[in-house]
Amino acid sequence: MRIVISEFISLDGVVQAPGGPEEDTDGGFAHGGWSHPFFDPEVVGGAFTEALAKAEALLFGRRTWQSMAAAWPERAGDPFADRMNSIPKFVVSSTLDDADLTWHNTTRVPGAEAAARIRELRDRDGGDLAVMGSPTLVRSLLTEGLVDELRLMIMPVLLGGGKSVFPDDGALRTLELVSAVSSGAGVNVCTYRPVARK
Repeated sequence: MRIVISEFISLDGVVQAPGGPEEDTDGGFAHGGWSHPFFDPEVVGGAFTEALAKAEALLFGRRTWQSMAAAWPERAGDPFADRMNSIPKFVVSSTLDDADLTWHNTTRVPGAEAAARIRELRDRDGGDLAVMGSPTLVRSLLTEGLVDELRLMIMPVLLGGGKSVFPDDGALRTLELVSAVSSGAGVNVCTYRPVARK
């Protein structure tokens, strides 16, 4: 399976709490919900619909999984929500146990085993393993060279600080732009793939 990352991201590289004020206030982050003014169903919504349609399973970090698990089951009856609720899901966590996995079709990946278990998933045949949000997990996946595609919904806003998905280890990682679509609200949906090191 290919590991495909989809992220709302500001021009200054912040991915923290795009969905709502209380989503993630770590570090005193006060701009939760910043993606809403720029969301449109065709370009931005279409990017997520396409990612979900190609996905065979979803992969989350604990915090993002908990947010999604609290929201999506209530939205049953909507095609996107029904797909989110039915598709196999994996959550990387050192603190959740199997009794906490209340969202249908979720499997826990112990944090200490994450890199090895995710490599095993990636080696399977099949569709995409889609990751949404989950900045700590995405940073680890990029560091480990486990990302096959990075789809960024780049929003025309500066947030002045917050969580990023990008490693800060000083390593050079080259990407190729494979597609770019712009929305009327100024969002650029850019899809990148890592360039193999020679």
